[in-house]
This record gives sequence, C-alpha cells and structure tokens, in this order.
Amino acid sequence: MPRKKKTTETAELPPAEIIDQPITETIETNYMPYVMTVIVSRAIPAIDGFKPAHRKLLYTMYTHGMMSGGYVKCATITGDMMHLNPHSTDANYDTLVRLTRDYGALLHPLIDSKGSFGKHYSSDMKAAAARYTDARLEKICAEIFRGIDKNAVDMVPNYDNTTTEPTLLPTAFPNVLVNPNMGIAVGMASNICSFNLAEVCDGTTAILKNPNTTSEKLLDIIKAPDFSEGGQLIYDREQMLSIYKTGVGSVRLRAKYRFDPKENCIEIFEIPYSTTIELILKKLTDLLKDGKLREVTDFRDEIGLSGFKLAIDVKRGTDVPKLMEKLYRLTPLEDSFRCNFNLLIDGAPRQLGIAEILKEWIRFRMGCYRRELVYECEQKEKKLHLLLGLGKILLDIDRAIKIVRETEEESMVVPNLMEGFSIDEVQAEYIADIKLRNLNREYIINRIREIESLQSEIAEMKAVIGDELKLKSELIKQLAEIKKKYGQPRRTEIVHIGEVAVPDEDELVENYPVKAVLSREGYFKKITMQSWRGNDEQKLKDGDVISVCCDAENADEVLFFSDRAQVYKAKMSDFDTSKASSLGDYIPSKLNFDDGEGVLYMCPVREYAENVNIVFVFENGKCVKVPLSAYETKTNRKRLTNAYSSASPAVAAFIEREPFEIMLYSSAGRALVVSTAKIPVKTTRTSQGVSIFTLKKDNKVISAKKDPSEISEDPSRYRRGKLPSSGIALSDADSGSAQIKLL
Repeated sequence: MPRKKKTTETAELPPAEIIDQPITETIETNYMPYVMTVIVSRAIPAIDGFKPAHRKLLYTMYTHGMMSGGYVKCATITGDMMHLNPHSTDANYDTLVRLTRDYGALLHPLIDSKGSFGKHYSSDMKAAAARYTDARLEKICAEIFRGIDKNAVDMVPNYDNTTTEPTLLPTAFPNVLVNPNMGIAVGMASNICSFNLAEVCDGTTAILKNPNTTSEKLLDIIKAPDFSEGGQLIYDREQMLSIYKTGVGSVRLRAKYRFDPKENCIEIFEIPYSTTIELILKKLTDLLKDGKLREVTDFRDEIGLSGFKLAIDVKRGTDVPKLMEKLYRLTPLEDSFRCNFNLLIDGAPRQLGIAEILKEWIRFRMGCYRRELVYECEQKEKKLHLLLGLGKILLDIDRAIKIVRETEEESMVVPNLMEGFSIDEVQAEYIADIKLRNLNREYIINRIREIESLQSEIAEMKAVIGDELKLKSELIKQLAEIKKKYGQPRRTEIVHIGEVAVPDEDELVENYPVKAVLSREGYFKKITMQSWRGNDEQKLKDGDVISVCCDAENADEVLFFSDRAQVYKAKMSDFDTSKASSLGDYIPSKLNFDDGEGVLYMCPVREYAENVNIVFVFENGKCVKVPLSAYETKTNRKRLTNAYSSASPAVAAFIEREPFEIMLYSSAGRALVVSTAKIPVKTTRTSQGVSIFTLKKDNKVISAKKDPSEISEDPSRYRRGKLPSSGIALSDADSGSAQIKLL
C-alpha cells in the first residue's frame, strides 16, 4: 500500500511589532554598554600595567603556588584560568605565551617558560600546543604580588561567585612603563612602549622626592624607550619630550648589523620591535625582483640557537654603510613605534604623559602600601593584646593551673580565667589553649619580651601610615632594592639624530636604463630594457595610442606637461617597473591632476641643461621655445603653474636638444613643415611665441608631429622659406595618412 503523505499545519505567527526608537536611545541602551565593557574589561591596561586577561592569568598561577617549585603544564594553567577568565583555553594560552621569557616580547618576562613558545620577531614561528609546554612564575613576580595577601588591593567575586580575584595587582615598581602593552578598544586604543627598569625606578624616585619634577628633568633620567628586541633608537630630544608630555608620538627604530668582509656578508642581529623577519624578507624579495638591490646577491633567514640573524650577501666592493642607509629607507629594517599612552585610571580611560603616569602610579602604590601597613599593624596589635594577657599569668602561674584544674566544667575554664586574672575572652582563650609543656617560666618570659618589640613596631607603622613623607621614603627604599636586584643595562642603543647620516635621495635610487612610454590617454609605463627586448607589443586601451616613447634612466626626473598649462614633476624611481602587457599608471590620478585635466607631453630630465628647450605648438598657429632650465626648482616642488602660455590651447610639445623638423596640420586640411631652429626662444614661460602657421577664421592647428619624413611621402612639399605661412593643402596620400595618424 502506498504511504499517505503527511500534512503538517503551521500556525501563522502574528507579525512582529515594530517599535519606533530614537537612534540615540538605541546606542545608549545597546551599544554603549558593549563599548564600556571592551574599554574597561578587555583592551585597555590599568595603572598596574596589566589588562584583565594578564591579571587573571598571573593571579591564577600565584594562587596555585607557581612562585616556587617545578614547572607546570601550560594546559593545566590555562584550564585553571577558566575559573577567572571563561574564554577559550586557546585565548588564555595566547595570553600566557606573550608573557613568557622564550617569546621575548617583554623586557622583564613574568613567566619562566620551557618549550617552544615562538618568537615575537616572527609571525610564522608559533608556540607549540599547551600540552607540550611548561611554565611557572618568574622571581620578579614577587614584586608584582607584594602585599596582595595583606589586603593591599580590593578583592572582588569572580564571574560565578565561586572565588575572588584582585581588581589590580599591587606592583611594587611601575610595571606599566617597564613592560610594553597594546590594546584596541572601541573608538580608542593604547600602545605603551617599554622603558628600562633601572631608569624608571630612578625617575619614580625623583618624583617621590620632588612632585614638581618636570618632563625635561625626567627625560634626563628616563632617557628613552628600551625594547626587548634591542636595535637602535634614533633620538630626537624635542620629539621625545613631546611624547613624555602628551603620551602621543612615534619613535624611529633601526636594526643593528655587523659586516663580515671575508664572507662579504651583512649580518642583521637585532631588528625593530615593531616589525617581523617575514615582513623584512618579503620587502627584500620585492626589491630584488624589481632590480632595486643590484648590490645584493642573496639573503636568508639564519635564526638558530644563538638567536636572531638575517644574512645579506653583497657584491665585492659594495659600500656597506650606503647600502644599509638604502635598506633602512626601503625596508622595515627601520620602522616606527607609535606611542599612545592610554590607561584606565580609577576605571576611566585617560591619555597621560610619563610624569603623569608615574604620579598616578605613586598614588596607587601609596594606597596599596598604606593598606598593607594597616593590615600588618592590626595583626601585630592582636598579637600584642594576647601577649599582654599572657603577661598577667607570669605573676602567678600556679594559680592559673589551679583555676583550670579545679574547674568542673570545660565551658567554665575561660570565664574563670577571665575573672581570676581580669583579662578578656580572647586573651583567656589564648591562655587556655597553651600546651602544658609551655606553662613554664622561660616560655612565658620569652613571649613577654616580644611585647616591647611589638609596641615599637606598631608605633613605627602608625607613624608611617599617618605621614606621607615617611610612606614615600619607604617606597624609595623598595624601588632601590628592586633596581639593585632586577636592573639591567639598556638593550636599545640610543643614536642621536645628528649622528645619523642623511643620504641624498638620488644616491639611494638604483640607476639603470629604462624605456618611458606615455599614451595619449595619459597612461605611463616604466619598462626595463630587458623586458622591452622581450616584448615590444604594448597593451593600450581601445582607441588609445602611444604619444611619447623615449630612453631614460631610473634616476631621472620626469616632467608631465598638462593641457592646462601646468607641469607636474616626479621621479622616475617613484614609478614601479611595468611590462608591455600592462596598462601602466594613470598619470592624472597618480599625480593628483585637477578634475578634467589631461596629459599633453612627458619629458625625462637628467639635468637642466641651458641649450635644451621645450617646443610648444598652439591652436592659433603660434609656436614658442622655453628653456628647459625654466622648470628647474631649488625646492622639491611637485607642481608648477603657468608652465606655458594659456592664451591659446596647446596642441603639442617636444623636447629639443638639437634642431629638428615638425609637421603641423590645420583643420582646413593644410600642412606646414617647420624646423625648430626657426622658432625663437623666450625666457618667459608664459610667452605666447610667434606666428608660424597663418590660419583663416575658424581654422586652427589640430596636430603637430615630429619627423615629417616618416609621415609624408614628400615632406619637402610642405616646407616654406618664409614664415609665417598658410601651409600647403595635403596631398591625397598624405591626407589619408594624416587621418590615420590623427585617430
């Protein structure tokens, strides 16, 4: 029997109700909470120098006893971290990797690691899986957690109220400036570079002693950022002072190298903190393909157990310093670190300078240390209170024993001791719990001796708690101890900007012969001679033709004359090499021409010689020669207005190194062959020139071509001894040829 088809009835849902809501209200109720969560709880570091994920990871390791003992599997650590940071274990592991010694991102690593954790200077070298790697806290973390068990910071419930975690870590040194941090929130970001620990401790001490310490004075103490990758920092004092004051700016970093003359090899052993070896290798590959590094024969990544090394083989006789200046300019071997000191202060983001950051840290640290002292003072006062009760027993130990022995009920021991010795319940409980073996005079006298030392310590603590100057003095001592214990020499070398050679731009340009090709529509190609010989078929848009094709060199300057009497100047090296099979660069877009402006002529220039001219032909039949030197500028100007006369539209332009003939065509079908030797030179660029082609009303010159012998069967027919001339009517053969040429 065939099965009956099931029919299902679906109930129609009522249409969703559409509620009108102002966009501002939508943003306020739905978007702003998300924004604030990202800023406060994820991306922006706080005054302790940590983002929430870092803080949760370190506290998890601290509470699990990883300050001492052996290594623990990272898989265990990231799993335990889920109690505080319920994201994926992969996200937790990424957080752990960045803080490790093996990864190398921090000046003072916070996690001692064992295994493969990748490298900060490589985007391809990844950390091994968490089940294979091990970690524990570094010794410097003792300063990160100093006082955390003594109520130094607030503790809050974790996300499911099963435990507590600190809102901040009571760092005993300004970790916020010692280790770098970066975060991207919504509408804001933070990028804090690292500074040398010893210098930061000295700078903080200076502000503790004199809160009015200026940024200028601070700059003499904390000299400049210091990065874990080392390298060189190009030091500009004014620029650095601006960063110290505002918290915004950028610093230039350079790779460090050494040259082995025996092997003819440059060894790069330190690179800027902000780049990777993959970016450097990619740029070197591109430059070598483009023929811009003819001094380099090979390069390779030689990273090994000894550390970072990038080897660059060069040709014999190469000027290595000059080549390195070129590489600094063209590759990420010189890079910038953009500073943006955005921090959470009391839960709100603020952009601060170095002095302001240290003052905020001092305020935070003084609060932590004061709370720590208050906690210790309370503990000592409790102990003192017990010992004062014990001291009363010293007067009559036998009586205390008798009271305990003759008390019939255990619950009455404490009340009877309270009554017998006039002590309170806490003291009586303490005395009642003393072991029988300790009820001897020696034990009791030794305990009582502690009373004086406790009273002295409590008095000192209260004096410090109530005196800001004494609090600061204690912080200064702590910073001196930390500097002595963990301070290390600078890794990043400071090179003053005056010591850096400023190479001539032309010297850095690799020079080689090229073909410069310009089409009538404004497409430009720079083709190497090797590529030119391989393929001479030029790709062009439909209807487009080549208007200029000439030899040039890559170091040449190139002038582009527009149809609006302007000239745009560029470097031939600014253009990438093209192939004949490509369209090339669209010049009006590349050089930011005005709207509707087109290219009239292109001219490569090696030098602005006095005997070289630019010939202009105008619609009204006039021609003029302007010296090429008229377009030479002392400054690096990109555009010159009034490059030639705008009284009549220009039809054509040519460069004249030696006189040559041009053939002019009129709209009336007439032509005239003229030698450029008969066109006068005018020193003023805007000169209208002289009349060459006599035209009737409503007629105009529509074109001008070089080398008439290649255009006309009989060019002598159109030559005239006397100028101006009305030209000669085109022959039938030349008329057809002209139409083809003018398409």
